[in-house]
Amino acid sequence: MDQLLPLLLVSFSILLLNQPAMSLLPNQCNDKCGSLHIPFPFHLNASCPSISTVFRLSCLNSTTLYLHIGTETYRVLDFFSDGVLVDFPGTTGCRQYNDLNAFGFTKNNYFGISSDNVIGLYDCEDSSLCKAGCETNDLPGCDGNYSGSLACCYSLSDHSIWHSGDGLSSFSKFGCRGFSSWLVSRGSNTGKRGVKLEWAVPRNSSDTVCASDADMVNATAVEAAVRCLCKDGFVGDGFADGAGCYKSCIKEGQEAYGEECNSPKHSQRKLVILAGVFAPVFILASLFLFLCIVRRPVKPGAFHLEQTHYHGTASFRKTCRTRLFTYRELEEATRAFVESQKLVNGANGTIHAGVLGDGSHIAVQKVQCETERDLIDVLSRIELLSSVLHRNLARLLGCCIESGYTILVVYEYPANGTLEEHLQNSRGQKFGLDWYKRLSIAAGTAGILAYLQCEISPPIFHCGLKASGYIFLDVDFSVKVSSFACLALGTNYSDMPRIVMEKIKSGKLEEIVDPSLYYHEQPIARREQIEIVADVATRCLLFGGDGKIRMIDVARELIHLVKENNRGSKRGPALEETFSNSSLLQMISMSPDSIHLP
Repeated sequence: MDQLLPLLLVSFSILLLNQPAMSLLPNQCNDKCGSLHIPFPFHLNASCPSISTVFRLSCLNSTTLYLHIGTETYRVLDFFSDGVLVDFPGTTGCRQYNDLNAFGFTKNNYFGISSDNVIGLYDCEDSSLCKAGCETNDLPGCDGNYSGSLACCYSLSDHSIWHSGDGLSSFSKFGCRGFSSWLVSRGSNTGKRGVKLEWAVPRNSSDTVCASDADMVNATAVEAAVRCLCKDGFVGDGFADGAGCYKSCIKEGQEAYGEECNSPKHSQRKLVILAGVFAPVFILASLFLFLCIVRRPVKPGAFHLEQTHYHGTASFRKTCRTRLFTYRELEEATRAFVESQKLVNGANGTIHAGVLGDGSHIAVQKVQCETERDLIDVLSRIELLSSVLHRNLARLLGCCIESGYTILVVYEYPANGTLEEHLQNSRGQKFGLDWYKRLSIAAGTAGILAYLQCEISPPIFHCGLKASGYIFLDVDFSVKVSSFACLALGTNYSDMPRIVMEKIKSGKLEEIVDPSLYYHEQPIARREQIEIVADVATRCLLFGGDGKIRMIDVARELIHLVKENNRGSKRGPALEETFSNSSLLQMISMSPDSIHLP
């Protein structure tokens, strides 16, 4: 049941995965200072819409941005949707460490010191506050290079000594003479020098602060304060005077926002008309081409490998009945299997992305077999997989025997890339995956795995499923699981399940939740859904190997959550339609006794 673990990856950023911050929209005045675009509610011009004058900044020489809090002035290093990264006040250059009272921050109604900060303490008389767990963080020194672990390290998220609302000078009671600070976002182990301040607005002055499609959520570090968070299906800063919330949709195969979602779909109408005109022509041409292929004679000796290796046990012609590729075709498609085209390099063989001469995007898996028996086993699995058709399974297009015991297997490569690319925002998208999309992806993944196990004979068990190279997304963000790992002859797993279990058992769920989801600030109903998914993953890890929880049970629970989420966000029938056509829903609508399980 190790294949269940990637369901956790869909909704969570598993430990030590460096998640970039969600892209921020500039404020309405499009303010900029140096390389920094200033997001709402921060502003330079007093006439620019904001929430309070406390968010007004100053820009020195059009290059350096400053935030003023009380009598202190802090240089701004970066912005986040929930905070701002600042330097120590009065510093003209990078210093290895500062006096404990140097930061000079006192809490107020709008700003608080974020628990995302990791503190390095120097010359402490009492070392009991040092935490071994945060010494593994990579923290850059003054030269920008990562300086390694600290002699005394304390993560503010630990909360055993430092508590939300405290100042940094509280460490002086341990006899420490100096300290440094780095921002280490939840789910990451890479630091960024500076102090992150969380911002929020007082609850008693926030009646109309949120846009209509946003929820009001509690701040973490600012007492009795709130921020706005767009509901599922919407993106933006969530504030009525800011960018608000834009509807998020898929249009013409691309993610679109706001008015683009409401504009007439002229191109789709044209596509329907063109399809009606050209479909009959295409069908006739395809039929003619098929008859030509059927009548084409086979050259003698073309399949000598079949006679040499398989002795009739597995027919190469039958296995690759969809298409026989030549090695030259695949070499040209992948640009000679160049490193930059590589998607995966693991126990299941290397996988390269490529483009065929007709423009089709493909993924090519190179499977190296050790013995003739291994080769026969792999070909038998290819034969089985080539006969499986499911909307959530990446189609196996064909194969090629390179030489000896090396097989090249060719699959479709969906246009929207891998799930991992979207989790890490590496495709340049404006916004990351919201909870609704993640939940739908998890349910779709569970659905296809349940289908492979329960409706295919013999059952197919997916080995080592991962977000990179194994779970693809189509243009409408529907799941396309590849069957690469189904060809594995054995797979080594990392100790990730153990790490995840330790965090969940110790009540530190927030440390494995993707930071871009802002777990602590989610509405209660959405936070409960995240906890339910974590519980499902925990049960998979604990009882999956014993058969006490089955993939169909997981799929049933996740689909229930998706439908519940769908009703809550009033999204209409789209999701219901997606799952009503799936054999999984037909399966789970039956009585348990009538479902065949292997």
